[in-house]
Amino acid sequence: MLLVLLVYAPVSSAQETEAQAPPGAPKLDAGSWTLIDANTGLYLAGKDPDKRVAIASTTKVMLALVAFDEGVNFDDEVTVSESAAKYAGSVYSNVGLYPYDRVSVGDLLMASLVPSGTDADYALAEYLGDGSVDGFVSKMNDEAKELGLKNTHFENPAGIDAKGNYSSANDLAKITREVMKYPEFREIVATPEATISTQGSSVDRKIDVVNTNLLVVPNSGYEYGPATGVKTGTSPQAGACLVASAQSDDESYIAVVLDAGGDVQRFQAARGALEYGFGEYEHEPLVESGDAYAKLDLPYRRGETVKLVADENVTALAGPGLNVERRPTHEEAPPSADTGRKLGTVVVSVEGRKVGSSALVVQKGYDAASLWQKITYWAGGLKRWVLSR
Repeated sequence: MLLVLLVYAPVSSAQETEAQAPPGAPKLDAGSWTLIDANTGLYLAGKDPDKRVAIASTTKVMLALVAFDEGVNFDDEVTVSESAAKYAGSVYSNVGLYPYDRVSVGDLLMASLVPSGTDADYALAEYLGDGSVDGFVSKMNDEAKELGLKNTHFENPAGIDAKGNYSSANDLAKITREVMKYPEFREIVATPEATISTQGSSVDRKIDVVNTNLLVVPNSGYEYGPATGVKTGTSPQAGACLVASAQSDDESYIAVVLDAGGDVQRFQAARGALEYGFGEYEHEPLVESGDAYAKLDLPYRRGETVKLVADENVTALAGPGLNVERRPTHEEAPPSADTGRKLGTVVVSVEGRKVGSSALVVQKGYDAASLWQKITYWAGGLKRWVLSR
């Protein structure tokens, strides 16, 4: 939690977005928020999800993403500089690192993400930035560009309030979705409490830490069974923030709550968003095996058709506000076809994103037209041509 006060310039009205949520979405006590499907990245609900705001220590999710993308070795040892150790004290959230402490990368990540240690962030940033915090922050901004984030920029690795340190609920959700692909990250942010070790010039220490994300802490009063992480943040400009994830069976969601009404309210808001996801959305067949999605005119037989049916189910997330499109394509009917012959495809998209496809097969086979059927077909065509003259 960060408690330093700096002037933060408000964004222009042009950067703000209207509330975007389907009917029935919850009204949360937050300045802005978003809920996405973690599996596909689909936006489900929110309020001003693209608004640029201060994000406090949720910034550390991007620090972790850069670290994991670079393939950091958890066993590497980092010597804490005097500059990094200055962030230990009463002003910043910290784990109390001393100058010249030697700490493993794994323990520094734990200290950064679980109790939100700003001193650990700066130690990591110096190490991964080849001695330069600014160099590491440049990597964070490069990562934001690679992800196509339009409303994110970083000035420091810890989320200390600054004019150039901002993101949006949607951008934070995208960052989180990327870093959650790493099992080591998932394990850290789901940890209720841990112990990190430091080795100093005179004394070795064990430091107990507790997760500030109370959704994953048993008996905290805010524990949420399906919760799997991720990160809190608090500062004068950002207010109380929380990036939260949860999974149950085949459903997985990420909720980002920014500028909540308070520390308690951020947990309530995030839980409300996640429960809305579990309650209103579900994976269901959007194309069902055996259902017809196209039909073909049979050669030389006017008015006779054959149905093309889906060969298999296409299952994807469905619920309020999600537009489902089924696009069938098919060949011309061949002279004859057996039952089950593939003659087309149906592609399923949700909100413009392809989620799957199924072959379209002949529901009932047919034989080639007889000579008499062909003569009748040609004769009927000739008759219509004469009558139209």
